[in-house]
Amino acid sequence: MSDCTTQGVRVQVESKFHPEHTDVRRGQWFFSYSIQITNVGDRQVQLMSRHWVITDANGHVEQVRGPGVVGEQPVLEPGESYRYTSSCPLPTSLGAMEGTYQMRTAQGETFDAVIAPFALVDPDTLN
Repeated sequence: MSDCTTQGVRVQVESKFHPEHTDVRRGQWFFSYSIQITNVGDRQVQLMSRHWVITDANGHVEQVRGPGVVGEQPVLEPGESYRYTSSCPLPTSLGAMEGTYQMRTAQGETFDAVIAPFALVDPDTLN
């Protein structure tokens, strides 16, 4: 699990391995991650875009950028949270993700809320 707060925006991530969607013979491991974004600050914020850095066990890095998350650009008042789940296939049984969400305040200021690194791990790899 990762947990990081930037300028009043707390981002917590928990990842999960899915053996039922994994095909080791084809070299594809499947992971999901659940994210909770909480406005622990005192001003309204809106998630505008995302930037992910995904690294597999071979050191291959893929960067993903796009508007919002899962088709939404949620607005969070102080004390509110937004939760979503997404997924990531990897060509290796181990990997990591990290990134940022570009946030905008009601006053039009923007900043990047950090998504701290978290692991993507097939538990059988560790045995």
